[in-house]
Amino acid sequence: MKRIIIFFAMASLLSCGKDDGTTDTEYPVIDIAYADAFPVQCSTIQRGETFVFRAKFSDNVALGSFSLDVHDNFDHHTHSTEVNECDMEPVKTPVKPFVYINSFEIPGAPRIYEASVELTVPADVDPGDYHFMIRVTDREGWQTMRGLSIKIQ
Repeated sequence: MKRIIIFFAMASLLSCGKDDGTTDTEYPVIDIAYADAFPVQCSTIQRGETFVFRAKFSDNVALGSFSLDVHDNFDHHTHSTEVNECDMEPVKTPVKPFVYINSFEIPGAPRIYEASVELTVPADVDPGDYHFMIRVTDREGWQTMRGLSIKIQ
């Protein structure tokens, strides 16, 4: 009986994976510093028009998903991750603000992915200051966020 217990204890220890030092601890990257990226800090988007969000995402192992969140900044709260500030309109109360929130899986677990999402801004939304939040998450769950200030006119 003692031999059986020892056998199962050894088998259990040997079946456990050892740490080979390849644990992913790096955050993914959001690149909006290339020519086709849009929007960027202080971009202007027109009401009643369609635009294409473009950004490049990268990770040292594998990308998982990204999400976009566009909401008003009429009260001048901040999520900005950018160094330069944009001109702000006076504080106001929203009547019919534009809101867009959506998540997207990145197929195939690539290390580099260029996102392209078409968004239409209704013609009757409140013009003014908005935030454009970009989040990318890798397969391990590490997440990076970029918070841009934009205007809808």
